Amino acid sequence: MELSKRSLDSLIPEGGKLIRYTASVCPVCAEEHKYEKMVIPAVIYEKDGKVWIAKKCKEHGIVKDLYWGSAELYRKMEKYASSGVKPENPHVKKRNIKCPLDCGLCHAHLSHTALLNIVATNRCDLSCWYCFYYAREGGYVYEPTLEEIRFMLRTARNQKPIPVNAVQITGGEPTVRDDIVDIVRIAREEGYEHIQFNTNGIRFSYDFELVKKIKEAGANVVYMSFDGVTPKTNPKNYWEILDAIDNCRKVGLGIVLVPTVIGGYNDHEVGDMIRFAAANIDIVRSVNFQPISIVGRVPRKERMKMRITIPDLLEKIAEQTDNQITPEDWFTVPASAVVSKFISALKGEPKYTLSNHFACGIGTYVFRDGKKLIPFTRFMDIEDILNELEKYTRELQEAKIKLIKKANIILKVIRNLGKYIHEEKAPKGINVRKAIIAALTGGSYDSLRAFHHQSLFLGSMHFMDTYNYDVARVVRCNIHYGLPDGRVIPFCTFNVLSDMYREEGQKAFSIPAEEWEKKTGRKLKEDKYHRKISKEKRKRIEERYKKVLNEMK
Repeated sequence: MELSKRSLDSLIPEGGKLIRYTASVCPVCAEEHKYEKMVIPAVIYEKDGKVWIAKKCKEHGIVKDLYWGSAELYRKMEKYASSGVKPENPHVKKRNIKCPLDCGLCHAHLSHTALLNIVATNRCDLSCWYCFYYAREGGYVYEPTLEEIRFMLRTARNQKPIPVNAVQITGGEPTVRDDIVDIVRIAREEGYEHIQFNTNGIRFSYDFELVKKIKEAGANVVYMSFDGVTPKTNPKNYWEILDAIDNCRKVGLGIVLVPTVIGGYNDHEVGDMIRFAAANIDIVRSVNFQPISIVGRVPRKERMKMRITIPDLLEKIAEQTDNQITPEDWFTVPASAVVSKFISALKGEPKYTLSNHFACGIGTYVFRDGKKLIPFTRFMDIEDILNELEKYTRELQEAKIKLIKKANIILKVIRNLGKYIHEEKAPKGINVRKAIIAALTGGSYDSLRAFHHQSLFLGSMHFMDTYNYDVARVVRCNIHYGLPDGRVIPFCTFNVLSDMYREEGQKAFSIPAEEWEKKTGRKLKEDKYHRKISKEKRKRIEERYKKVLNEMK
C-alpha cells in the first residue's frame, strides 16, 4: 500500500477501533478517469456502534463514509464468511493486477458466478434519476445480437468447476426489444435452469400476450421494480404494477419486487412494501431491497441524507412491522454456504455456493399467518442447524468415499436436525422437517419448493459506489455481467466504474444513437412511456392499494 498502516490509522477518529485494512478508490479520480491514481488504501473501523470506511487520496484528500450501520450486526455476520469456490478457468490470465484495474474473473477472484447478468439493451422507457444507466442515456445504443447473447451465455456455462446455471435478462428495459422473447428462449436452450427477467413492469401491465410468451419461453421469475406504495415514492410504476402483477398471476409467473431504498425518500415505506408483498404472496416470491448506490460527485451532507445501509434498513423494517421481523431474524447470504458445503461433501464434488462478502447481502424467510408475519427463525433454530451441518461436513470429508460412513452420517442428520425444528410453532400446511431434510440430503426438491412458495423471502443486496468501495467485497462478488468480448465482470466493478467497464465494454458493440435512429426509422424518445390514466382509473387504483394494504393491517 502507498500509505503506511500508521498513516491509515491516523484516519480513525478518537474513540474509533480498527477492524481491517483494505483497498478502495478515490471518487474524484474515478470520475476524472485518472485510473492510474484511482486505487488507494483504505481503513475500515468501528465508531459509535457503526462501521465506517476512510481513505486518503494524495490529490483529492480524505473521504469518509458509512460502511455498515451496526458494528454488532457486522460481527455477527462476519462469522459466516465463506471461502467459496474459485473459478478454475479465469479468462483474465495476467497476474499482479491491482484490483479493480483490468477487471474480470482472474486468478484473484474467489467466487464462481452465481448469477450472470445479460444486458439486452441500454434503452429504457423511463428516466429514473437514481438509475445506473440514466446518466449515460442517449449517446449510443447497445443491443447485442442474438448470436452475441448466445456466446455470452455459453461462455459462462463453460466456467469450471461450476457452470453458471442462473441468468438475469436485464437492461435498460428489456421489453423495448422486439426479440426479447427469443433471448429468454436462447437462455433456456443454453442450459440455464433459473432465468430471471428484470423489468419495470410497465409493458407487463398492458401487454398480457408478452407476459405469457416470456413465461412460455422459460422465465422462472420476474424481477420487478417497486419503490413504494404511494405515487410520490414510486412514480416509476405505482399506477401500473397492480395490473402487471395480475397478468403474471394469470400465467403463474412468480415475482420478486425490487425496491431501491433511498434515505429520507422512501425508507419510511419499507414495512408497507412487505405488507403489499405478503398480501400478494400467492404470486410474489420475494422482496429484494437494494439500498441506493450513490453515483456521481455528491457532497457528504447529501450522501448522508440518502445513505442507508443494510442494518439501517433492518431497523426500519422492525419499527414498521411492530417487531414482527427483527434484525435477529436475518442471516448474511454466505451463511447458506454451510448448506452448500455439506451437500458438496455428501456428493463428493463442488456445488453451487453463495460466497459473496458477508457485508454484501442478507436475507430471511417469513410466513403469513392471517395478518401476522412469522420469520422462519421463530420455529427453526437456524444457528444450531448451521453449526450441526458444519460438524457433519467435517465428518463427511473425513469419510471420503466410504459409503457406509456417509450413510450413517445422513441418518444422524435426519435424526438430530429434527430437534432444531419446532413443528408446533410452524405455519400450518407445510412439513418443515421434510422440506429441509429433503434439500440437505440431495433428495427431491418438491417439498422445498412448497416451502418457498408458501413463504416470502426478504433480502437486501447493497451494491457499492465509489465512496464505500471495498476491494475485499469485489473479489468475492458472485453477481457478474457478461460482455460480448467474452469477459465476465463483477457487478460493483461493472456499474460503479462504469466508464472503464460498462461504457467501454459495450461501446465496441454499439452504434451511435443517430445511426440507430436512421437504421430503424425510430426515435429514441419514442421509447418513453407517456402515462395516460383517467381520474376515475387513478381513484380505482388508489382504492385498490388501500384494500391490499389493509389486508395486512
